[in-house]
Amino acid sequence: MNEKFFDLKKEKQDRIINAALRAFALGGYMHASTDDIVKMAGISKGLIFHYFETKLGLYQFVYDYSVRVINLEITTGVSRDITDFFTIREEIERVYSVCMQQYPYIKLFMYRAAVEDTPEAASAILETRENYDESIRKILDRGDITRFKPEANYQIVDDMIQMVNKEILEKMFQEGVFQPEDYYEEVLKYMEMLRAISYD
Repeated sequence: MNEKFFDLKKEKQDRIINAALRAFALGGYMHASTDDIVKMAGISKGLIFHYFETKLGLYQFVYDYSVRVINLEITTGVSRDITDFFTIREEIERVYSVCMQQYPYIKLFMYRAAVEDTPEAASAILETRENYDESIRKILDRGDITRFKPEANYQIVDDMIQMVNKEILEKMFQEGVFQPEDYYEEVLKYMEMLRAISYD
């Protein structure tokens, strides 16, 4: 990637990043169109290839950039002192909601990238994705599971949280009503319900 991309005005950087995030989140790598990206960003196609050389270069950049944005927010947004299973998950979702205020499609893109099946795209982000997944898992593993009822499998609950959050996000985008704060409030409702039925 051409480092001169960061010499562009921040507003223009964000237009390009947001256009790419949207395209890759909705279509995956294979179906994302650079024509759609440049149209949405209001730039020339030549500019994309000047800074990123290829569509794959752009994909890898926006993934790496997304991870950096999320990790930066996590360092200040998730306290190391929190050990409650659900509170940790709520804090991580709050971090995502903060990130989505500037980059609305960032979390949907991360969901899509996690299951990307185009070999060259999956390979390009593999190392970064594995490091990111490991860092998130280390935070989640701080969660105290001793409060769970014997019949409440915390691993299944964790899977349910991920599935529900993804469904909430996708539904809001499909209905054209997505707002980061509304997403977070909706997530909290489900978390509280799961907390109530899972804890002793």
